[in-house]
Amino acid sequence: MDINSLMDTKRTEHTGHDNCNDCAFSGPRNLTKLGISQGKHDHIIALAGNPNVGKSTVFNALTGLRQHTGNWPGKTVVRAEGSFRYGEKLYKVVDLPGTYSLLSTSEDEEVARDFILFGRPDVTVIVADATRLERNLNLVLQVLEITDRAVLCVNLIDEARRNGITIDDRVLSRELGVPVVLMAARSGEGNEQLLQMIEAVATGEYICKPHRRRDEPAEIREALDSLERKLRDAYPDIPNTRWLAMRILEGDQRIIDALRNGELTGESTEQPLPEGAAA
Repeated sequence: MDINSLMDTKRTEHTGHDNCNDCAFSGPRNLTKLGISQGKHDHIIALAGNPNVGKSTVFNALTGLRQHTGNWPGKTVVRAEGSFRYGEKLYKVVDLPGTYSLLSTSEDEEVARDFILFGRPDVTVIVADATRLERNLNLVLQVLEITDRAVLCVNLIDEARRNGITIDDRVLSRELGVPVVLMAARSGEGNEQLLQMIEAVATGEYICKPHRRRDEPAEIREALDSLERKLRDAYPDIPNTRWLAMRILEGDQRIIDALRNGELTGESTEQPLPEGAAA
């Protein structure tokens, strides 16, 4: 399904008059902010992004909270959770620590990466700064290596306009293979479009097809291809075998242990790695 026709159709169905989606004061009519996360939810949403991109503002706009925080189990890293209802579905939102990378070189990076990988959120919303988009794309591309279900939220679009910066969300969406929403979360601009895209990806109405780099040297590509085939055969339900193969070849012990102990597959028993996958 084409992202632009989907957004145009839903905009027509929702608004009833021009520019309602960008109205800062009325807000999305089908959104109910529920505050602190409670009980069972239909979908889990992760918020990822670099520090200082307005991620907390997006979180607050969805949940109505002003950052209800606690700690991740066993970590000193702060976590924030909230919930909202959109249409007939309940959504739990987990605000991940702000990071520049998912290479697990710090506790923040490990927490963010592990939740996207092991928590398997229904949608990962990647919040980026419209005024520093090129810098933010490093994290965007890393997230898209891990999950097929993502929405890029380009926030602070109002500041970008004031600085003469124009972003073509249609081209960006085509290049990345995921929905792109331009937002100014503080004023409410783009909030309705973000909710529409979250719903579409969470329900499978919109199928993301992330564009991933495949420019490794030939000898590395051959090793990755061979290991990926073995991983795909051994773990057919895991969606990111290419990324796993890369992490294993780089000796990522956290990933190797997760495969061995069944954490990635939801099984608790010790499992042998596919031949050739041991570090």
